[in-house]
Amino acid sequence: MKIAFIGGGNMATALIAGLAGQLTGAGSLHVVDPNPEALERLASQYGVSTASTIDVQVGAADVVVLAVKPQQMREVAASLKPLLGAQPLVLSIAAGIRIADLGRWLGGYTRIVRSMPNTPALIAMGITGMVAGSEVDEVQRQAADKVMRAVGQTVWLKEESLIDPVTAVSGSGPAYVFYFLEAMQQAALEMGLDAEQGRTLAVATFTGAAQLAAQSGDPVEVLRQRVTSKGGTTHAAITSMEESGVKEAIVAAMKAAAARGRELGDELGKDA
Repeated sequence: MKIAFIGGGNMATALIAGLAGQLTGAGSLHVVDPNPEALERLASQYGVSTASTIDVQVGAADVVVLAVKPQQMREVAASLKPLLGAQPLVLSIAAGIRIADLGRWLGGYTRIVRSMPNTPALIAMGITGMVAGSEVDEVQRQAADKVMRAVGQTVWLKEESLIDPVTAVSGSGPAYVFYFLEAMQQAALEMGLDAEQGRTLAVATFTGAAQLAAQSGDPVEVLRQRVTSKGGTTHAAITSMEESGVKEAIVAAMKAAAARGRELGDELGKDA
């Protein structure tokens, strides 16, 4: 499978690292990016072919991965549009760009899969929400799935509108985890532990608890209850959080993220 990447940033690099030598050979990977340093690094590290502008190799690809900033997508689509005669799959990992808008910029193109990965993809521990355009066939759907599975798990959605909740839960989700870890480390410092101890304890606790949730067949509510003995230390912490409305605040924050995702789609999809 020939795969062309337009954009050679962090997410594209993570995908290339997962794909090279696994799903496809490095010789079948092509990267377009205006940054010569990025191209040199990718060619040296993974053996991919490179170009500074969209070229004929992009048009010859089976899958074209759009890994550019959302604000750049309209311009990229204009350059890509003349090369789509061979009917490749277009896989977008740009936030906020809806399939209908991207398809319009590509001259009515519909073989598009929209995806929302997250930053743990950088260590092959990501999860990606995905939705397919109307003319994406099963072979192309499987190809898109294989590309994103190179950096973690995938979840397929029946409706594109669900991308915004996915963005709120998993796309933005790593930031929530880091925010909670910041609070845990701050508390550790204020209670007398040093910075290294606080970080080690907080990160290991979060990692272990997440793995326990992943491997257990029990709901997370049950796992929490097992740690929360009435009258104990954990009960005191959870009671304090409930009195402060922590859970409600988290739910409200995630709904705000989803709402902003819808707003971005409206803003980015406006006609010039």
